[in-house]
Amino acid sequence: MKTVSKLENLFAVINETAELIAKECQLTYIEAVAETGENMFQGAILQEDMSEVTVKNIKRKYESIDINSFEKEEIRKAYQLAILKGLKDGAHPNHQMTPDTIGLFLGYLVSKFIDGKKELSILDPAVGTGNLLTTILNYLSTVEEITSYGVDVDDLLIKLAYIQANLQEHPIQFYNQDSLERLLIDPVDVTICDLPVGYYPNDVEASNYELKADEGHSYSHHLFIEQSMKHTKEDGYLFFIVPNSLFETNEAPKLNQYIKKVAIIQGFIQLPLSLFKDERHGKSILILQKNGEESKRPKQALLAKLPKFSNKEAMNSIMKQIDEWFKENK
Repeated sequence: MKTVSKLENLFAVINETAELIAKECQLTYIEAVAETGENMFQGAILQEDMSEVTVKNIKRKYESIDINSFEKEEIRKAYQLAILKGLKDGAHPNHQMTPDTIGLFLGYLVSKFIDGKKELSILDPAVGTGNLLTTILNYLSTVEEITSYGVDVDDLLIKLAYIQANLQEHPIQFYNQDSLERLLIDPVDVTICDLPVGYYPNDVEASNYELKADEGHSYSHHLFIEQSMKHTKEDGYLFFIVPNSLFETNEAPKLNQYIKKVAIIQGFIQLPLSLFKDERHGKSILILQKNGEESKRPKQALLAKLPKFSNKEAMNSIMKQIDEWFKENK
């Protein structure tokens, strides 16, 4: 007989209680995931208009687990599964969570570039549900003190993010606003962002950016790069998940010029196409270092094309190449 893992157990509690809350309070499933997450964090059932039977049922499910006995990664993964189920239900068709494999690989890259730092500040200006940011924070467990910031315009996603952060005990400061408007956040050591790709509808706000389009709407992913640069310290690192075609569009020459002026390209790593439903939507990781007194151009940028993450032999070979690059350039 198959034993149920701790992770499956936790997901079952989140899932079943969310379904009960959704039905009773007439919420969408994903809204109810936020509600049940808040209950678990507060150690109380906060919804008032539920029948006694449902309240007892939910309470019994919460009591079947001890949230304090779970590792941060177990909590993140269980909560992520519930969010993914909610996103698939169509409540948020425009939001896709960054796949775990990308988050973990990005965590590995961040840890290599900041090697030895005991204190770190990190920003995700398109934080969404907080999954990418908390994956990286969990990976950086050797850093003694991390100050984290997340920004998102979507109030439901930011609610899911702060509940996820609370459950994992990450003290992240969240801002629910348009990330391309003025941010009251001091520059950070590291910025990470799975760039929202598309056009930015606010032409008035876009006019404040160097990377605004000459005519029509500007690319939001270009503006996010510029905004991130403003909020990163000199010599700081920026890790962007970008479309493979980033440097092939009509606006690419302007982006290229801007990056050359303010930063050094440290790396461009193409992610496995198998991760994406359509090869045209393939993505890469762009690594930049903001110009500063200590920033130096590598002999050669870290360029790689990743095999499938499941191909262990090929991945080991790539990791060796990446380690060699760090020995020579860092």
